[in-house]
Formats: sequence, structure tokens, C-alpha cells
Amino acid sequence: MKKPKYHIAVTGLNNTDNPGPGIPVIRGLRESKDFDVRVIGLAYENLEPGIYMPEMVDKTYQIPYPSSGIDTLLNRIEFIHSKERLDVIIPNFDAELFTFIQSKERLEKIGIKTFLPTIDQFEERQKANLNQYGEKYGVKVPFSKVITNRCDIEKLKDFFEFPLLVKGKFYDAYLAYSTEQVNSYFNRISAKWGMPVIIQEFIRGTEVNVIALGDGLGNTIGAVPMRKQYITDKGKAWGGITIQNDKMLALTRDLIRNTKWQGGMELELIKTVNNEYYLIEINPRIPAWVYLAVAAGQNLPEALVKLALGMSPPPFSSYEVGKMFIRYSYDLIGDISQFGSLSVKGEM
Repeated sequence: MKKPKYHIAVTGLNNTDNPGPGIPVIRGLRESKDFDVRVIGLAYENLEPGIYMPEMVDKTYQIPYPSSGIDTLLNRIEFIHSKERLDVIIPNFDAELFTFIQSKERLEKIGIKTFLPTIDQFEERQKANLNQYGEKYGVKVPFSKVITNRCDIEKLKDFFEFPLLVKGKFYDAYLAYSTEQVNSYFNRISAKWGMPVIIQEFIRGTEVNVIALGDGLGNTIGAVPMRKQYITDKGKAWGGITIQNDKMLALTRDLIRNTKWQGGMELELIKTVNNEYYLIEINPRIPAWVYLAVAAGQNLPEALVKLALGMSPPPFSSYEVGKMFIRYSYDLIGDISQFGSLSVKGEM
């Protein structure tokens, strides 16, 4: 029996030292046993490496940043849809999710499906709201405060001890050992990501993560815990290994059940020497290490597409413990005509 073929658009093609999830998501989709794919890359910059991987991306279109406005972005998506007949879009950046969540109905009217958290789910897990989130759902979280002005920095000594973490609302986190460093990181983060900036208590321990997929009804379709083996200076996992940890899995399933989480997610946790787990962040989408979960036996990108299309994939019951990933650099060779085509025509 011939497998159906879906046209799936994917963002996050920046497979660099700060990798986006796009390419590992695509790898999972191409390994689906139940459907074939034509992959449409959606790129914000014309030097995103995924653009130049023909074995991964069949066609690439440049799209405007979400900051240009919903109408501008959706008009471009509608143009791409008129040429490609998209079935599903999988956005992979935190900064673009709000726009795509807001656009769900407009996209569905023209036949494009997504499978993303609701606005309420997206907002309540924001870093700025983590204290209230932990209290509401009975999860331990580090104490944090939101600041919007440099004048607030001097008051931090009343609430925190050094070192402490300085975080952006979307990305970036720096460990500060002094007020001067807090000032420096505050300026750097606010210039790049805007306000607010989040100050978070530093919890000592081992960083562990869980990738998961919720069906929007409270059920966990898949979940795989991982321990980072190597971390870059940007705080990104450059190597990791799947682990058996019932406590992490129970915490994940409880959160998905209580929040009725819809879509992919990543829980970032700190395991202390006392075997306590602190939730330091929830990323509301598939993380860049998703291919480790695929290799361990849970093809979460494939399951997400099925959910987006209204199917009911069965939950994964197991995964392979001790499966490792290690990232590496690789020189892609292209031609200036490719770069020129994307720069001039907005597609390649």
C-alpha cells in the first residue's frame, strides 16, 4: 500500500553552534514508516545551513520575522501555500510561536494545520511566571524576579546570593558573580531580546532534560529524559545520553496531565545532590536534540504531524536507555547562485 505524502513546512534551519530544531525534526520526519514528506524550509536568514542541505530540504522560502507583524508573515505563508499546498507547519523558535499560535484559525481556513500550545499554556510557563507556575502545579522551581530597569539591580542583594542567573525572556542565560556582571548581562540581553530580564536563583546540581509530546487532552504521547554530556559556552548540549529516570518521567506526565499540554515541549531540570528536581525552564516546542529521542525509539516529529492532522497515534511505551548523541561541525559546499536566488527571489 502506497504511503501518503505530506507537504510539511519547517522553521529553525540554523544548524550552527546554537542549533535550531529544524534539521533534527526533518530527520525524524524523513524516517517515518507511515508517510512520505516533501519538506519546505522556512528561513529568516539566507545563511541558515539547513537551506543548503538538499537531502533534508526540498525547497526553501525566506519569510519575514514575526516582529514585522502577523499580516506580513501570513501573507508570505499564504503565497508559499499557493505554490506548495502545505499540509502542516512546524515552527521551532520560541520567538515565533506566539504569532503562529495566534494565527491557528487563519491557517486552518486555508488548509494548513499546526499542533501548538494554546495561548494560556504558552503564557503561564514563561520564565517571568515560573514562580506562580511552580506553586500552581506543585513543582519545585528556583526563586526568580523580573526586572525592567537597571535601577532594580541594586535591590537584588536583598533577595539573592551570588552567583545568580540572568536570563532573557526568549533565549540566553548567564551566570553572574557580581553586580557589575549583572549590569553587563542585563544590557546585553535587553538590547537583544527586550524586556523583561529575569533574575533566577542558581541551583547547584546536574542539568537534565526531558523532551515530551502532549496530545492536548492530558495524555503523554512520548517522553525521553536525557543528561547533557557536553555543554557549549552558549549553554547548548553538544552531547547527551538517554537515561532511565522514573522521577523525571512522572514529573513530566503529571505536568502534561494537569496542564493538558498540546504539542512538543522540553523540561529543563536541575537534579541536586539530595535527589531533588528543580524546574528551571519549559521550552514550549521540540528541542534541538529531538533526534536523540527518534534514535532511542520515539519518533516525536512523526507523532506531532499525526496529531496535527487529527490522527490519534498510540503513546510510546519505551525508549532505549544509553543512546548517545554527539554534534559535530561539517563544511557544506554550495554555490553563490544559491545564495543569490534566495537573496533576490526569496526562494531556492
